[in-house]
Amino acid sequence: MRKKFLALMLSALMIGATACGAKTEKKDEVSNNMKSNEEVTGKVRIYTSMYEDIIDNMKPALKKKFPNCEVEFFQGGTGTLQTKVAGEIEAGKLACDIIMVAEPSYAYELKEKKILHKFEIENKDKLAFEYDKEGYWYPVRISNMVLAYNPEKTKKEDIAQSFKEFAEKETLAGKISMSDPLKSGTALAAVSGLKDKYNEEYFTKLANKKVAVEAGSVALAKLETGEMDELMILEESVLKKREEEKSPLEVIYPKDGTIVVPSPIMVVDEKLTENKNTKAAEAISKWFLSEEGQKYIVKGWMHSVLKDFSEIPYDAIKTSEITGNSIKVKWEQLVKDRDGLRKMFTDTIGKK
Repeated sequence: MRKKFLALMLSALMIGATACGAKTEKKDEVSNNMKSNEEVTGKVRIYTSMYEDIIDNMKPALKKKFPNCEVEFFQGGTGTLQTKVAGEIEAGKLACDIIMVAEPSYAYELKEKKILHKFEIENKDKLAFEYDKEGYWYPVRISNMVLAYNPEKTKKEDIAQSFKEFAEKETLAGKISMSDPLKSGTALAAVSGLKDKYNEEYFTKLANKKVAVEAGSVALAKLETGEMDELMILEESVLKKREEEKSPLEVIYPKDGTIVVPSPIMVVDEKLTENKNTKAAEAISKWFLSEEGQKYIVKGWMHSVLKDFSEIPYDAIKTSEITGNSIKVKWEQLVKDRDGLRKMFTDTIGKK
């Protein structure tokens, strides 16, 4: 009996030691994942169209990862950033080291103008979306243009289930809203995709339905009060309100396809930057594209660019379900079409 007892005690001690070892190993793994990169120093400025509160949520993680690097953000809509960068290019010096705008057509343009610095990432084979094979830009986050409504104010069967219906449903006249493509890159991407799918007539129909063109925050407030019945808006804007404010607003993934917008991250050529800190800019860009960085993208209600990523934004459907039914945008063509699309939009909807 004594031998059996000693054997049982020894077995228990071994199991306990194994468990403690496993816990320690797991703790070390987490610690390594969050290990700071103290070799990255100096200053890096990022121009981005991400929402300010999403940026604020990321700042502590960046500070922890790069404690000796001063990371600054300048936030603005893609149109605003393009204007700012254009002025800086003309002046011969850019104040930013990293650019993260809404859609990839601008990456094609900046590459052609030789503004960008190319760099390699180790996990590019894990990217689920198009990237520059020479390494001048990579997709860093996925935003989706969807429809949204308030089930407390409107019945789902009374509103549009597709982008096509959004422009045609008579009962929605004067009760729909969208973002301004002159300021928003994702809105311009939507205009491009919808024009290719439904022709310019689509925007005449929107104008006839008296679509409002306004900031997403304004449109969401009107949707909550019932002043608007339905919005063409970014998925992340609705998911954010659902999680943070327990808002009743709901996303509708359009039957004719969601407009999927992979947003690029780019490092500026060091010769053109004020900070001349390409090493740090590369390291920070690689962090955004890593599994650790992508977790913060998803926490910001956007989808990861990595294949089979384990997490999705709060209350969203799977990324594969969204990409499986999407309206395509010709990103390289959008570089040439940008001014024409803005003029077409202004000439139709802007005149109403």
